[in-house]
Amino acid sequence: MVPRRSAAYHLGGTMLRRLRIENLVLIHEAELAFAPGLNAITGETGAGKTILAQAIGLLLGAKGDAAYIGPGDAEAYVEAELDLPPGFLDEEEFAAFADLRPEDEEGLLVARRVFADGRTRAYAWGRGAAREDLAAAGERLIAMSGQFEQRRLGRPSYQLDVLDSFIGDEQLRLRAESRVAWRELLAARRRLEELQTGAVAAEARLAELRALVEDTAGLEPDAEETLRAQRERLRHVSELAEGTAAAAEALAPDEGDGAAGLLANAERALAPIEGLAPELARAGDELRDAELRLRETASELRGFLTTLEAEPGRLEQIEADLDRIADAKRRFRASSYEELLARAAEARAELEAIDDGFDPAAAAAEALVVAERKVRDLADALRAARRDAAPRFAKAVAKELVGVGMGEGEFVAELRERDPGSSGFDEVAFLVRPNRGLPLAPVAETASGGELSRIALAIAAVAGGDTMVFDEIDAGVGGETAHRVAETLQRLAERAQVITITHLPQIASVADRHFRVEKIPGDPTHTRIQPLDEGERRDELQRMLGGREFISSVGQ
Repeated sequence: MVPRRSAAYHLGGTMLRRLRIENLVLIHEAELAFAPGLNAITGETGAGKTILAQAIGLLLGAKGDAAYIGPGDAEAYVEAELDLPPGFLDEEEFAAFADLRPEDEEGLLVARRVFADGRTRAYAWGRGAAREDLAAAGERLIAMSGQFEQRRLGRPSYQLDVLDSFIGDEQLRLRAESRVAWRELLAARRRLEELQTGAVAAEARLAELRALVEDTAGLEPDAEETLRAQRERLRHVSELAEGTAAAAEALAPDEGDGAAGLLANAERALAPIEGLAPELARAGDELRDAELRLRETASELRGFLTTLEAEPGRLEQIEADLDRIADAKRRFRASSYEELLARAAEARAELEAIDDGFDPAAAAAEALVVAERKVRDLADALRAARRDAAPRFAKAVAKELVGVGMGEGEFVAELRERDPGSSGFDEVAFLVRPNRGLPLAPVAETASGGELSRIALAIAAVAGGDTMVFDEIDAGVGGETAHRVAETLQRLAERAQVITITHLPQIASVADRHFRVEKIPGDPTHTRIQPLDEGERRDELQRMLGGREFISSVGQ
């Protein structure tokens, strides 16, 4: 089913593109291709909609259970394909995860397998991964209602991320600079500590600097990219040779007439009669020129063939050079080839300075002072923006809370000081008063499942988000509030991907893509999930409304 409208989706963010489920409870096999914007999943009570929530929960690190495995099956399997925001895997907490990523892979492929004894295995790009790493990445990429939203909203780091996203791109740029500055500060502290531990540590550092310089000797800028391109070409040398030889043979074969020979025949046929019809002279000239160009092209192709044959050991040498680069990046903890060369240049400069009588301990102490000042200046800039934005953010969320039926919408974003870190010296606590007379309390400790989902929706409607999954947003909602929730979801879906499991026709009717969950009787009974076309969509909405009336709003 093609989305009914084009959502203005933020291309730089997260998107859950595909979800595959095998042998999970009653779902024998299902593959869902989600759209940008709003995706609605509906069906009769008991049809199996909650199995979808269980599937996504497994990808977010939920504990496995043998009861998840379908009748007669040996294991259950869930797999998801996601787009990643730029720089996501560059963050330190995802370093182990990033090491599993195949070369040139931009997206993320994650999976969980549940075995009959309740054990599970986690995978990233088909490679074994730690469940904790899967959960950490999943929770950053997908906001899911229920216990996961409670855990997510209870994290001060997430609340700070939300506030900074609300502030805007300049704040996010400062956050990125702060992360880099914090890493530089930690490195400056380590360097000074190493130099202060004594001569042994100093000598070890000198040895590492010399090794870094030695192991990167002769490496040129862009060498890694060039070598990879050459490797790709040599890996396909057979196809190149076959295609080139066939083309050359077709143009000018050693025996018989190729394309050039046929042109020569045509030219010879015209030559005797050009004097009888001068207007044929131009055609003859063009045939002679074309024959010459084709023979030159054939000669160039055969020359290219000789270059392929002249490098029999080149592929092995390229593989060895790339292995050398990869080993150097691992050994010297460089996240990229460019960082490796930059650190090698710094090492050469430091060794030269030491040879000239430079005092590394004094320089390290000075560098630490500079790094501390940079971190402090960035933290002050981040704090100033947060103090200015927190009241505006809270007011906007409170307005959204009223719209989705959350009482009088009393909401506070309370800034507090904390120990210095990569995001500055602040943390933020989201406080809500769901009922009059009660004190303000942390969001994650106050709201019930359905209320928490609506609070998460209100926050996302103000600050934006990436992929959000709602399973309990219907709880206690009806009438005008249902329309308001639908409108809020629709607005959120203009800048984020939303997946909602719902029984409300008000929500389903505004979705960009609509899936129906059905329980199919049989032996065994199983659950089927399928996207709906416009006719099927009307039927499903009529079922949800409890009648068979024509629904004119669908498709508008």
